[in-house]
Amino acid sequence: MISQLAIAAADNSSSDSDNYLNQYKTAKNLVNRGKKLESKGKTEKALKLYNSAYKKLLEANKKANRNPDILNYLGFTLRKAGKYDQAEQYYLQGLKIKPNHKGINEYLGELYIKTNRIDLAKQRLEILKNCSCEEYDELKEIIEGKKQSKY
Repeated sequence: MISQLAIAAADNSSSDSDNYLNQYKTAKNLVNRGKKLESKGKTEKALKLYNSAYKKLLEANKKANRNPDILNYLGFTLRKAGKYDQAEQYYLQGLKIKPNHKGINEYLGELYIKTNRIDLAKQRLEILKNCSCEEYDELKEIIEGKKQSKY
């Protein structure tokens, strides 16, 4: 993931690169902290962290708007805020760049489940089926109704 960011960074001046890399890293840290809070039932605090992450990701996206990892987290933070249409747009932008992105495919599948579009969620699962990854397992269990989305 960072290697993609580093490659994109080489195309920009070093100060711009450092800035968007720092924005991305800070945002990712905020998202991970939010996930921990959410898993403890502290949804309101988690949403505040997701909102802060979203703002940082928007800044990072201004400098590296073709980075699927940034687009994935933009979609994630918007999905957590209940802004499904906007989240879907970021996920789809990321998939145009990297169609097999595991995180985007899982989270977009979760968005489709949340918005009652199970057939589309199954399409995301199909893309993940050969990855031998936790994203496939998580989405499969959610589709099958064996568990709720943890994020």
